[in-house]
Amino acid sequence: MSENELNIYRFNPEKEPTDEMLEQIMKEVAEEANRTNQKASEEYWMRMQQDIVAKQERWKDKISALVDDRE
Repeated sequence: MSENELNIYRFNPEKEPTDEMLEQIMKEVAEEANRTNQKASEEYWMRMQQDIVAKQERWKDKISALVDDRE
């Protein structure tokens, strides 16, 4: 199926899509879902890493303050 044929097609209750159209649509939806999921996962892990660094800095400051109080 050509890309033009797929782009022209719109869901319409009077005209059922062909199996080939449905297969192509589903493939494109799955690819977009994978891209979106990958981007969300990357952003999640990046934020997690930033949170880890921030917490390490806070603990470092707390530990330093305790050590300084002992001296």
